[in-house]
Amino acid sequence: MKRPAQLLRTAVVGGVTLTLSLSLAACGNSGDSADGGSDKIHILVYGDAANKVEKQLVETFNKTSKVKAVLDTIPGADYQAKLQTIISGKQAPDVFFNWGGGSIKPYVDAGLLMPLDDFIAKDPGLQSNFLPSVFNTAVVDGKPYGVPMRGTQPVLLFSNKKVLADAGVAAPRTWSELLTAVKTLKAKGVTPIALGGGDKWPTQMWFQYMYDRVAGPDLFQKAVGGDKSAWASPDSKKALVMLKELIDTGAFGSNYDSVKFTDGGSPALLATGKAAFELMGSWEYSTLQDAYPDFVKKDLGYGSFPTVEGGKGDPNNLAGNTNNYYSVLKSTEHPEAVAEFLKLMYSDEFVKAQLGIGNLPTTTNTPKFLDGSVNPAYSTYQYELVKKAPAFQLSWDQAYPPAATTTIHQAVQQFFNGQMGADAFIAAMQTLPAA
Repeated sequence: MKRPAQLLRTAVVGGVTLTLSLSLAACGNSGDSADGGSDKIHILVYGDAANKVEKQLVETFNKTSKVKAVLDTIPGADYQAKLQTIISGKQAPDVFFNWGGGSIKPYVDAGLLMPLDDFIAKDPGLQSNFLPSVFNTAVVDGKPYGVPMRGTQPVLLFSNKKVLADAGVAAPRTWSELLTAVKTLKAKGVTPIALGGGDKWPTQMWFQYMYDRVAGPDLFQKAVGGDKSAWASPDSKKALVMLKELIDTGAFGSNYDSVKFTDGGSPALLATGKAAFELMGSWEYSTLQDAYPDFVKKDLGYGSFPTVEGGKGDPNNLAGNTNNYYSVLKSTEHPEAVAEFLKLMYSDEFVKAQLGIGNLPTTTNTPKFLDGSVNPAYSTYQYELVKKAPAFQLSWDQAYPPAATTTIHQAVQQFFNGQMGADAFIAAMQTLPAA
């Protein structure tokens, strides 16, 4: 899930039922025309600020298409649960927003989704116009089931450059340098690393990168594919030992489980100089820009996760949210119209509109328009990272089916706060269903 949308939870939860009933009233293939068919395709998306781009593209499509597109939304905080209740019924959309990976695997297994092979055979650009590491996230059982439709969200190590300079610390390139920086910052009375542990998913980010840097991407791919022995492997145990070493240094302070990203707590620690680093998705930039523009202008630093000496993972590997995707239901009455709509996802109009709201599309034509983004230097840095990444590990709670999320979040939180040792963590992860 794109994490900033979670900030909408308290604002919209009271209006979920009303909004859903209004926005989905026309959704589905139950028939709008006299012959019982439909002359519309329904596009279901995650309701947030990015919807203005999706509305724009629907309007563009409708200018030339006989079959009209209708945009339906579900408020972000309730999207996955509501999608599950409508996807196999009369309100099912023709096309719907998702995160690829485990978020669509149950629907593939249920036979609800259309493989996009035929679309791609007719228009190879539906695949070739996207960065491979991103497109492949929506490949399930060897078949493509999604087209990227928003922006990439790699997890980066953000820093407060003034805090680092005052402490005489450089941005760490290796794990050893990070441990040394933590000790120096602690001695200066600064919390080395801000962590919104109260949300749990920010804690998960440390596991994602640690496992990749120690073991490479294959270990997690085996685990998410159902190989439970991967969690008990020597590399898995090594990653946990190294994480425990970082935790035990006091790198995250003592109150991280009472801090949240979603209420602005952890970004505030970084921006106000109370912490030196925060590992967070690329949306950290826009979050800080809104709340602390002067800090972003003068003192915000960002870089990739440190290299682990002797590790098997390529230092260019990324973790995070590769993108969001549009998938297509087999039940659609207008596959040709859907295919035409999906072509807009690599159009110049799409790229410029997404960059205009701070998203970073993963299309091959994106570099032509980076100068028009909210921050060209930051956008270019991200794009180059994603372009050269040999592997881009999808967030664990999205790579696995939604039913696994609670187990994952509880395990990472309890390991961090000392309630669960390595063996118990491994045992918990071995209970997860295969994606």
